[in-house]
Amino acid sequence: MKFAWIDVRSTPADQRAAVVDAAIHSRLAGVLSDDADVLAALPPTIAGVFVPGEQATAERVPEQITVTAITDRAGLDRLPPDEDGTTAGWVDVRDDRTLQLACAAAVALPYTVVRFADPTKIPLEIVLAAADRSQGRLVTVCADLEEAGIVLDVLERGSEGVLLAPGSATEVFALARLLAAGSPALELTTLTVDGIEHLGLGDRVCVDTCSHFAADEGILVGSYSNGFLLCCSETHPLPYMPTRPFRVNAGALHSYVLGPDNHTSYLSELRSGGTVLAVNAEGATRRVIVGRAKLESRPLLIITAHAGDGTVVSLTVQDDWHVRVLGPGGKVRNVTELRLGDELLGYLATDQRHVGIPIGEFCKET
Repeated sequence: MKFAWIDVRSTPADQRAAVVDAAIHSRLAGVLSDDADVLAALPPTIAGVFVPGEQATAERVPEQITVTAITDRAGLDRLPPDEDGTTAGWVDVRDDRTLQLACAAAVALPYTVVRFADPTKIPLEIVLAAADRSQGRLVTVCADLEEAGIVLDVLERGSEGVLLAPGSATEVFALARLLAAGSPALELTTLTVDGIEHLGLGDRVCVDTCSHFAADEGILVGSYSNGFLLCCSETHPLPYMPTRPFRVNAGALHSYVLGPDNHTSYLSELRSGGTVLAVNAEGATRRVIVGRAKLESRPLLIITAHAGDGTVVSLTVQDDWHVRVLGPGGKVRNVTELRLGDELLGYLATDQRHVGIPIGEFCKET
């Protein structure tokens, strides 16, 4: 579970109370300060993270995370035994020596706060790799919200925590939204094929993403806004060409494709840098970035299927053996070999769409 601490040491005095209140109401994990009075006023729902100032004593405060600056291995070794999981170290990484120190701290301590001088994420990747099997939690100092979003995804695992110094309550709420931006699972349904028709020439779109798809993953595409079929990626072997595990031969240009936050786009609208949802046969989802959308004229066929409740789902795809959709259990089905009664995986949406946004209005699509 990703978490965030906010650092209020540099927050303007007239904004500090609002920033702390925002952190409490947003249920962030902790507030970091060198002012013991600020931390003493926190409710038990949020951790106080104390950074002793130059005049502060080294005495630990019960149930409060105490951060100690570490500049060498001797300083790491001098930290007292941690009995309650409240010891944290702070390492400024400027060179190879301090990078190795950060790696050692991340393995040894419950919490390690790391601030990197290098603007690239290569040093962070090294620390994450070194601490991959440790119980410690890494907290990376971020300059802004954009960097926080990057840090949370480095090496797919990302830093467990981020530390941000917000200038206002607005930034705190934005940070909370960033942490909550997941991709919830979908409840897929089994659809039964009841129609296959060869249409002739039309325009179809291949969606090339910046990610590898798993064998049972694809994207959800449909002609109607209330239902989608799970279109398979080109992960599986083809007889005349190499596999392209980043690609989905998705369908005709008019089709809807399901994206994050229950929004849809037309396949014709997809552009480099956009996002769609990768969905596997169990309904697990993840955001993937569109590298390009490739539109070409090809022979088309239309697949019609229905759900158990009678909902009709339609998808128009390229009329070619190597275009595939997924059935229950992730079974791969070539569209040119589909027969009436075959079962496919799909998703039924409860809302109609207006400019891709769910809307509760009457709309009939045929």
